[in-house]
Amino acid sequence: MGLFDSLAGAVLSKVGGEQGKMAQIAMDLFNQNGGLPGILEKFNQNGLAAQAASWVSTDANLPISADQILSVLGNSKVAEIAAKFGISPELVANNIAEYLPKMVDKMTPDGVVPANPGNVLAALMEMMK
Repeated sequence: MGLFDSLAGAVLSKVGGEQGKMAQIAMDLFNQNGGLPGILEKFNQNGLAAQAASWVSTDANLPISADQILSVLGNSKVAEIAAKFGISPELVANNIAEYLPKMVDKMTPDGVVPANPGNVLAALMEMMK
């Protein structure tokens, strides 16, 4: 784990509760999938390019379901994340479906994926306000 990950973990541990768990899940998700470009590519490869493109664009975000999250990430990965945080896989999938489009939207305010996609932690903190 890098210095940034350690710092982000320390900040997120102060948030606490379900919000803190969801924030840490988001950080892990981005870290394990190559950041913003990797996450978007994963959705593109799994037939959800229109949804992923809408999250980046300046137009309205297309929704995604918990079942689609399970399809893209895999049941075993979602179950692994859930076990790590002591919550149900259904809650993990539902929360990722709810918050991932918003996070991507916050990280791409100009409607394009920047060369340096920026700080996932900053997007999380903005969403928690």
